[in-house]
Amino acid sequence: MADITATTTAPETYEDPRVQDTFKTVHKFLGLYGVISVIVLGTVAAMAITGHEASSFMWIRGSILLLVWPLFHRMATRSAQGDARQYDRLATVTVILPIAIIVVDLIPGLCPPWYAAMQGVSALALVGAAVLTRKAEVRNVFPKLAKKKKA
Repeated sequence: MADITATTTAPETYEDPRVQDTFKTVHKFLGLYGVISVIVLGTVAAMAITGHEASSFMWIRGSILLLVWPLFHRMATRSAQGDARQYDRLATVTVILPIAIIVVDLIPGLCPPWYAAMQGVSALALVGAAVLTRKAEVRNVFPKLAKKKKA
């Protein structure tokens, strides 16, 4: 009986279907981040309208986190088209921003628990994108970046 072993080859270009599927999933995570950001800002608006606490911190932070979503979307789109610089930026920001969100949320008295929880959920969406952008099959299609980081 013949020995049949499954062999898989690493993707060589950004056009590989596996890489494109990964970027489609990254787009979904970023879309989830955008939806959650809209919900957070809408909740802050509803709280303000109904006379509840809505600090300027909550307004500004909620607005900024929503306004950066189109930039993340563009980074993901350009990355899927083979732009190594945009890929590097996306991979970096999806790691740094969730950490920053969570650290700021842990500062006592800065924001109410419900706000921190909602921001934490948006950070989880970015963590999903960070994990996917760090997959070997994605990193391998941007070899110049991998070589620069090793040096």
